[in-house]
Amino acid sequence: MQDYFELKKNKTSVQTEIIAGVSSFLATAYIIVVNPSVLSQAGMPFAGVLTATVLVCFFSSLMMGLYAKNPIIVAPGMGLNAFFTYSAVLGLGVEWPVALGAVFWSGVVFLLLSAFNIRTFILLAIPRPLRYAIAAGIGLFITLIGFANAKFIVPNPATILSIGDLTPSVVTFLAGLLLTAILLTRQVKGAILFGILFTTLAAYPLGRWWGLDAVSGAGTLVNFQGVFAAPDFSLLLRLDFVNSLQWAVVPVIFAFVFTDMFDSISTFVGLAEAANLTDAQGEPRNVKRSLLTDAFATTLAGLVGSSPGTAYIESAVGIEAGGRTGLTAVVAALLFLPFLFLAPLLSVIPAIATAPALVLVGVFMVRPVTRIDWMQLDEAIPAFLAMVLIPFSYSITQGIIWGFLSWTAMKLVSGKTKDITLALLVIDAFCILALIVS
Repeated sequence: MQDYFELKKNKTSVQTEIIAGVSSFLATAYIIVVNPSVLSQAGMPFAGVLTATVLVCFFSSLMMGLYAKNPIIVAPGMGLNAFFTYSAVLGLGVEWPVALGAVFWSGVVFLLLSAFNIRTFILLAIPRPLRYAIAAGIGLFITLIGFANAKFIVPNPATILSIGDLTPSVVTFLAGLLLTAILLTRQVKGAILFGILFTTLAAYPLGRWWGLDAVSGAGTLVNFQGVFAAPDFSLLLRLDFVNSLQWAVVPVIFAFVFTDMFDSISTFVGLAEAANLTDAQGEPRNVKRSLLTDAFATTLAGLVGSSPGTAYIESAVGIEAGGRTGLTAVVAALLFLPFLFLAPLLSVIPAIATAPALVLVGVFMVRPVTRIDWMQLDEAIPAFLAMVLIPFSYSITQGIIWGFLSWTAMKLVSGKTKDITLALLVIDAFCILALIVS
């Protein structure tokens, strides 16, 4: 173990790596509950998605540790699961088996791009301001979903959206949001997970104490049905390989590939810079193997029944605890496994308990907007459009499409044609194609 993970070379120890692995697990474990909560709204069984989520977390993080030897957790991505449910299935009307097929094929494309280093060509074509804006837009989108799930934000014919009534359910959500925010501010490890637990316990009396009408039709929010059960493999290989290759599904595949690839690249770069996990050339350590692992996670997700997997920025928690090698990821991977058997326990968690996590994840995802030069309008305007159109149109795809097309248009009318590369024009062509077939 000492030799394989090069612990001495990385100035770490087995004990430090174990502590770091536990820390990273606590920071990312909320996805075990949140991902099934989001994907079940697409009509998929909660227990089946939970099993798929754990499988993706375990195998992908294990591969990241053993193959890429990086202390980075891989799990179904926030934003990617939102796109799967709210844009692809509920927005475009794609059936979830077809959407799972799109996940699988996007993983295959990502594998090919990573294996042949085409990702570098594409990466250079994506303007950095757009990368930052899209990440922030997805964060705002997830936050909006969290508020809507808690019924804190509701539809209003007069104003489009408005604040909902302060029912006991909404008050419970706000209490959970406040506590989770305090724990995050105090840098408590596992803050989001503890927030979910607190809100679930606080939600238990709802419907029992106040009755059905007081909680907007969800009388008994928390129904305990046991602790252990055999894993639910009902989603295994339920993807639709053939129909997911229709032209109408191509924009979905493109969006998965784009979002997953740049989310993972930005995560690897950010973590490498923060923890000095770089090679002799200053590039993120083992980046090709890491991206192949990320692509494997997405391919696996389609096969087992989940939205795409991606590297998690929350891995920074373990890195801050001293994790420097793949042993950190291996420890975290092993900690996910027991949750295969806890579906009945975890299924009691209501939407208002996961809503604070969705809202506060947005805080982390909007951080990159500070790196956009808002005074340079030919870049600021496309970035702004990409950022706001994602939540306003309730579609990650539309934000991406109009961000790219407006970027090219602004550069063209500004006379900065040197900023319009061939690769960017290819991406624009895919964007226009997506508008035509959608």
